[in-house]
Parts: sequence; structure tokens; C-alpha cells
Amino acid sequence: MLAFFQAAEQLKDTLRSGTSRSGRAESTAEHSWRLCLMILLFAKDLVGVDIKKLLKLCVLHDLGEAISGDVPAPDQSDGDNRQERERQDFQTLCADLPDDVAEDFRQLWDEYADARTPEAQLAKAFDKLETMLQHQLMPSAGKDFHAFNLTYGRDRTDAFPLTRQIRDRIDTRTEELMRGPARIGS
Repeated sequence: MLAFFQAAEQLKDTLRSGTSRSGRAESTAEHSWRLCLMILLFAKDLVGVDIKKLLKLCVLHDLGEAISGDVPAPDQSDGDNRQERERQDFQTLCADLPDDVAEDFRQLWDEYADARTPEAQLAKAFDKLETMLQHQLMPSAGKDFHAFNLTYGRDRTDAFPLTRQIRDRIDTRTEELMRGPARIGS
């Protein structure tokens, strides 16, 4: 288990295309942490949802990226085998775990990847929302970048009333960022 834990640390050095508000590249581990924090903040609004399972899905969902890295959303395409590579990398990381723990983690990863439960669907929706919120803090994000966010993951975020409501607020702020600072007399 300690070997797995030490190998998982690679996620701290796995950089994403987004940055922090200071302009420093964001790690995938930081994204996963903030995603989990977001779930905790909205937990009381997630009636009938297994919060513990949802948090597990959020912690594990990007772990395969510790090996092959993150693929920025604009660069992803159908048929790129990204999900299969991430699954294989995830299984490689889990190889040192006891069989029962490895199997539990694999089942959770597959559940997330297939979005076959409300918890997995919510994990995917909140994953998109956290990413879009981080994009709003990026000092180098331009209009084209923000325009991409207006369509990014909409199928996921529109799946639940709560995530749709959060998405609407994020989109409003994104549109404000695209207009730029208010000008005197406009």
C-alpha cells in the first residue's frame, strides 16, 4: 500500500493546462483536491447521494494521469484512446495494492469513466465546474479560452438541477470576463 501511495505522489507533478491565479501551472493533484472541496461545500444540497462514494470517485478519477499526464480538454477527441490509456495507467499504479483494494479502486474508476451511477455523473459534472472556475482565475486566459468554457462539458453540467444552476453562474461570470473591464461611458 505504501508503494502505491508513493507512486500516486506523481500526481503532484502532473501539470494541467490551467494555471493558478498567480500564473503558476496547476497540478492534477491540486485540481482533485479542489474538486473534493467543492463536493464538501455542496454536500448538503446533494440529497440521496452517497457523498463518501462521490468523494472516492473524485479522488481517483484522474489518478492514471500520474503516469501519462493530462490531456487539455481542447485537445481531446473521440477515438484518441485517452480513456483506455488512463485506465491502463491507473491499473499500473494499483498493481502493488492488495487484490481486494485494487479491485475496489478499479471498479470505482470504471464507474466514473462509464458515468453509470448518479455519483459518477455528479463527479463528472463537478469536475467540469471546478475546471471552469479555475479557468476564470487564470491571468492569461483570453476571450477564445473563455468562449471554449461556455460549451465545455455542458452535457455533464446540465444533467442535474444543482450543477446546471452552478453552471449558469459560472457562465455569467465567463461572459463578463469575455467583455473585459467595463469602460467609462459604455
